[in-house]
Order: sequence, then C-alpha cells, then structure tokens
Amino acid sequence: MKRVLITGAAGFLGSHLCDRFLKDGYHVIGMDNLITGNLKNIDHLFSEDRFEFYHHDVSKFVHVPGELDSILHFASPASPIDYLKIPIQTLKVGSLGTHNLLGLAKVKNARMLIASTSEVYGDPHVHPQSEDYWGNVNPVGPRGVYDEAKRFQEAITMAYHRFHGLETRIVRIFNTYGPRMRLNDGRVLPAFIGQALRGEDLTVFGDGTQTRSFCYVDDLVEGIVRLLNSDCVYPVNIGNPDEISISEFAEEIIKLTGTDQKVIYEDLPVDDPKQRQPDITKAKDLLNWEPIVDRSEGLRITYDYFKSLSDEELYRKDHQTFEKYIIR
Repeated sequence: MKRVLITGAAGFLGSHLCDRFLKDGYHVIGMDNLITGNLKNIDHLFSEDRFEFYHHDVSKFVHVPGELDSILHFASPASPIDYLKIPIQTLKVGSLGTHNLLGLAKVKNARMLIASTSEVYGDPHVHPQSEDYWGNVNPVGPRGVYDEAKRFQEAITMAYHRFHGLETRIVRIFNTYGPRMRLNDGRVLPAFIGQALRGEDLTVFGDGTQTRSFCYVDDLVEGIVRLLNSDCVYPVNIGNPDEISISEFAEEIIKLTGTDQKVIYEDLPVDDPKQRQPDITKAKDLLNWEPIVDRSEGLRITYDYFKSLSDEELYRKDHQTFEKYIIR
C-alpha cells in the first residue's frame, strides 16, 4: 500500500487531499500544527484504518516512521488575515518547513510536491499569467511574507531536484473555493458570502474592476493528483481561467444568496493584484487537465456549506483589524 504524507492536513486544501488519497487507496499520514487548520475538517477521517495524524510544526525537525512514497507540502497560512497576523511563522514554514520536508523526502526516497501560489506573480504586468512569467512582487510590502516564502520554496525545491536528483513537483495554485473554507479568513469569496448571510452590504476594495479566476476545490485536487503522477518538474499553473471582475462577482453572490444588499466601495489594499487569470496551456498539454465544475454549480455547493455553519462561526469578525490589506 502506498503511503503519503500531507502537511497542512487540517486546512481547507489539505483536508480535501486527505479525502482524495484515501479514496485512491493510499495510507494517509496527515500533519498539522493547527495554527490555522481545524480538526473539524478531518474529524470524519479518524475512524479510518488507513489514516493517522501527527500534531506537529514542520518548521521543526520532521520524523515519520516507515516508508513514504510521496510528500505533499500544503502547510502554510494561505489567507491574508493569517499571514498578516503570523508573518514570521509564514516565512518559517515556507523556508525551514520546506527544507525539513525536502530532507525527509531525500531520506525516504519519496516524491515531493509543494503547494506554490499565483501570488508568486505579484501584481502582474503579463495577462494571463503563464509559468514563464517571473512576476512583479514587492518583497518588503505587507504581502511579501507570503509571496517571498513561496518564491523561496520554489527555489529550494528546484535546488534539491538539481543537486540531489530528488523527484519534485511544483503546483502554482490560483484562487480556489469550496466547502471547509474559513468564513472570515479575508479572502474575497467567503468574505462576500459571510456579509450576505449576516445581512451586511458587500465590501469591494478598489473600483471593482480588478479580476479573479475561481477554481472549485475538486477540480484543483484532480489537477494536483495528475501533476504528482506526471513527469513535470517545473511549475504548473492549476486554476480556472474563467475570469470575472470583483464587482461582477459581488453581484453573482447577491443573486446566489437572494439578498438585497448593496455593494459599497473602499480603498484598494496595499499591493493588491489588479488581474489574476491562469494560463493553463501547460496543464492541458502535459496533464490533460482542465476544470470541469461550472462556477454556478460550485458556488451553490459552497453556499450550502456556509449556510450550515453555526452562528458563532458566522458572526466571528476577526479579520477587521487587517481589513485594509486583506481582500485578494
């Protein structure tokens, strides 16, 4: 039986990956320090014989007994509310954590896939963003702790591949959504749905012409699995190229929720990307992958999930202190 280690296992994406690899017959070892993850996301897995969980910070030495076939490194704060509150930990998990896991992969002779991000492109001068674009990133701005951690993560992963011959894969993830997102984590989709459910006006930062491209989580997971099993060493964009402006997206959410709130506009956050759309030509050609879940279908499923949350989760507003930075 193949064994896979998934870090960030109690997070949004990590928990969905645990589900998928268990479904595919793997023995899954989940690891998370729970600084942003939630055991509720994997509570349904603890009765599985093929699942085990380590409460551990990968920025410290990582030991996993037995053989490992693959390591998927998804341990990192991924929302602005998180990496602005814990900037040092964000940098450490992208640097020290990645180094520790690459060392583990080398010892175990395991293939390692790291979760990078479209944020490595910064506020892009090229549109849509393809993998050969080097980006326009501010390393000393408030978002630099996340962007530069991910850029370093890519660099050290390629160094281990070139110097040690380690089997590595790099996925650049664009905006992804679905069940198990945190409602108040500062990202635009849960922010809008949370405001709609609370009867508040929807807040758009900037003039609303900035764009995003939203990929449903099941599509993303399929792309990650195909990348892991491929021969693609260099970064691959995984995301949905169906681009939409933030203002148009706010109107979609109002229509979806059946609410009658208005849209209000505030100043654009520092270094907020104006455009975000993946060029997925490489994923199509090399992985035979493209998203199949229509945004209307994915939003309906996600909205039903958010409606099921408790009042405590719905009305928690821990993002307000960082509001001027966070919508991305």
